[in-house]
Amino acid sequence: MSPHQVEFLLMIGHNTTEQRIFVRFDKAFQVSVYSELFGELLAVARNISSGGIGLEMHDPLPMGSIVTIRFQLPGDNTTLSVRAEVKHQYCFNYNVGDQAASTRGIGLRFLEFLEDSEEHLQQSFTRRRNIH
Repeated sequence: MSPHQVEFLLMIGHNTTEQRIFVRFDKAFQVSVYSELFGELLAVARNISSGGIGLEMHDPLPMGSIVTIRFQLPGDNTTLSVRAEVKHQYCFNYNVGDQAASTRGIGLRFLEFLEDSEEHLQQSFTRRRNIH
C-alpha cells in the first residue's frame, strides 16, 4: 500500500492495521446462494467490497465451497451474479434485551463476476446517493 493510499484511508477513518485489501461497505440485503451440493439457500448480506461479501445464514456452507451468488444492491434493480469461495465461517453472539442470542455467517471471496456484474458493482460503490 502506497503512502498516499494509507493517507487517504486514514482521512476516511479506515483502520490501516487491518489486512483487508478492499474497503468494505456495511449493507444489508438479501442474497441467493447456489451450491451444487447444497442447492439454493437464502442469506442476508452484512458487508460487501469489490473483493468479497459477508453473509449471515442459518447453516453456513463448508470452508472451500464454491458457490454462485445473486443479489441486487439496495436502491438498484440490476441483478449481480458472482462465483465465490467460502473463506471464513463466523458465529456472532449478541443480546436481545437480557437474552443471549447468536447467528452464524460466512465470508466469501469473489472469484469470477458473471456478465457485467463487476463493472456494475464498481459503479455502485462510486455513485453518489442522497441520504435522508
